[in-house]
Amino acid sequence: MKVTALDHLVLTVGSIERAVGFYARVLGMTAEQFGPDKRWALAFGSQKINLHEKGREFEPKAATALPGTADLCFIVDDFASVAEHLKSCRVEMMMGPVPRTGARGPMMSYYFRDPDQNLIEVSSYD
Repeated sequence: MKVTALDHLVLTVGSIERAVGFYARVLGMTAEQFGPDKRWALAFGSQKINLHEKGREFEPKAATALPGTADLCFIVDDFASVAEHLKSCRVEMMMGPVPRTGARGPMMSYYFRDPDQNLIEVSSYD
């Protein structure tokens, strides 16, 4: 057996509503509910992030499921507009643009934090 793709990941957040608002507004993700228990997810491309609210996690869950413990990198379509877009969304940029190496090679990245203090990197390959 070998892994061929990442389907989804789970992000534990302090507030589903706050996370959905941030990821939709800042990163253009689409919020959707799914399943009989009306779970929330953030969809983008052919992937999604399932959201668990701290204290209301679904089983099974990570051994240490806490807000602010993730470090995520997303590839964006219009890297030239990232700085201005973050500014217009009132998101404080921590660093960037800076050169990095991603799964496919050299890329440029900006860094900022989401409302739960997860580290978010948005990047573009050369």
